[in-house]
Amino acid sequence: MKEFASFRLDTANECLWRDGVEVALAPKPFAVLRYLVENPRRLITHSELLDALWPETFVQPQVLRTYMLELRRILGDDSTQPRFIQTLPKRGYCFIAPVRELSFSANDLSDSAKEDRGASNAAPHTLPASGLVGREAELARLAAELRMIDEGRRRVVLMTGEPGIGKTALVDAFCAQVSQAQPAIVARGQCVEGIAASEPYYPVTEALRQLCASPDGEAACRVLARVAAPWLSALGRDDAAAAPPPLRTGDADRMAGQLCAALEEIAAEKPLILVFEDLHWADDSTLNFISALARRRVRTKLMVLITCGVADLTPRSGSRGLQQDLLMRQLATQMALPPLTKTDVSQLLRRKLRQENLPPGLSSFVHQHSEGNPLFAIAMLEHLIAQGVLVQNGSDEAHRAWETSASFAEIEADVPDGLAQMIEFEIERLQPDEQRLLEAGSLMGIAFPVWAVAAALQQEMAATEEACEELARHLYFVKRAGEDELPDGTRSDFYVFVHGIYRQVLKRRQSATRRSRRHRRIAIRLGELFAGRESSVAREQAMHFEAAGDWLSAAMALRSAARHALARHADAEAAELLDHALHLAGNLDELERVAATRAIREELAATSTASRDDDESCVKVS
Repeated sequence: MKEFASFRLDTANECLWRDGVEVALAPKPFAVLRYLVENPRRLITHSELLDALWPETFVQPQVLRTYMLELRRILGDDSTQPRFIQTLPKRGYCFIAPVRELSFSANDLSDSAKEDRGASNAAPHTLPASGLVGREAELARLAAELRMIDEGRRRVVLMTGEPGIGKTALVDAFCAQVSQAQPAIVARGQCVEGIAASEPYYPVTEALRQLCASPDGEAACRVLARVAAPWLSALGRDDAAAAPPPLRTGDADRMAGQLCAALEEIAAEKPLILVFEDLHWADDSTLNFISALARRRVRTKLMVLITCGVADLTPRSGSRGLQQDLLMRQLATQMALPPLTKTDVSQLLRRKLRQENLPPGLSSFVHQHSEGNPLFAIAMLEHLIAQGVLVQNGSDEAHRAWETSASFAEIEADVPDGLAQMIEFEIERLQPDEQRLLEAGSLMGIAFPVWAVAAALQQEMAATEEACEELARHLYFVKRAGEDELPDGTRSDFYVFVHGIYRQVLKRRQSATRRSRRHRRIAIRLGELFAGRESSVAREQAMHFEAAGDWLSAAMALRSAARHALARHADAEAAELLDHALHLAGNLDELERVAATRAIREELAATSTASRDDDESCVKVS
């Protein structure tokens, strides 16, 4: 356990604590912070950090800047006046805060810290335990909102988060708690893609049907019959109508006002919780109704709980506009669900596998590749079981336990089929040019610069930059991460995939021929940008040439990278690069292979000689 300022870094459980409360931190930013904290008050170069965290993978330095921005946001640090992470331009980073080693873990927090943590998470309104993993703070916030409506103060809560983050599970848990803790009415409506366009008020009528079918339904129907008769008729609940007439939007204001008044009367004595899920699919009539319900001032015990995506692949301006308007006018409160911490993922896995002691490395593996998304974590677990990586031992059912058939260090994390299909469905809803842009970006890595996308697609830089900016505006898994200055003085934005799983799906959906062409274009453009300084980017060039199947160009680039390493006295790195070049040369035709192999072996021999000379010089000096 490392302590700095009000933070504690639990390296055993891979989590960060602030004043006794766990802070949500994704695996890679945690790894960056851990390396900095474990090497305080000294320069950590970009190369050292990249080699330490991605030892066998080429990763662009821009990724570090993205993670530093995230860490500074979490730590409350200012890059201009840093308290924790100091940036040394063009060199690296230094962790400047004093670090103290503690001999206990987060599980051994002092009694006072535990009390502080309990107080910060305690619900003002007592609710029974939910059994939901990692959402105690969010349930406490909902309980606080519940107490407000008990006082007659209507509440509108916007619950946001990416797909699979657990919005519906949290709503289910909260509604179950409410039904156990106190008399309350809960009615839910689901916004459904496609139906909204043809059936106005679809989620509203669904919620009303549940309300009328509840134990309080008869009383609710009497109020509706007296105050909002057209709504009751539309539900087919009045004797006069042979068939329920359709709800029309022509007199939307009057109808919305009638229903608002009826719901307020129903909730005058007993709390009423209306849940509308997936607001991004809601029709305009439903959005107008929710807006009217939020704006009214009559005191009532009413809560409107709404779930909505952080952004939608085909965004509806009405849904987004309503959210922004309610938040700006302080008519609603937003609850953004963060990813699960590693501790949460461990608990989730223990429940799913029904055993307390997990196989070594399982929690770290699943947390790293799911990045704290509960849906992704479960899909990854099921995938490991289906692939035979996780197996049950023992013949006695009572004593069987899950164990691994291989080390997680040797396992390549494929995207589970079901998850890949879900992501593929989302991608297919994008425009073809948007799909091509994302596919090109996936060839670069987690971070992708605009210039590389433009090169891969043979597009103008300015147009590509505008397209990337528009995508980041409405895609939840792509974010702008900053900009770089190119050697010619121009600047190029770069973006990141929030989830590596999306990048994997986008990369593998391209044909081998298409990937090859695009990789080669990126490699060539990289050489053009760094003309005269090619050796500084030769390793990255080699990666793209190799992916393109251009073995000769890849081997030549690796030789250039090796010479660059020798100039920095990195003899071991140079030898590694030449060994790889020798391996790639084996794919060439005979004449090219013989010539390339001879040249590479000569350079390897020269590298070994230089390394021995350096060792002898060191001995003489000592």
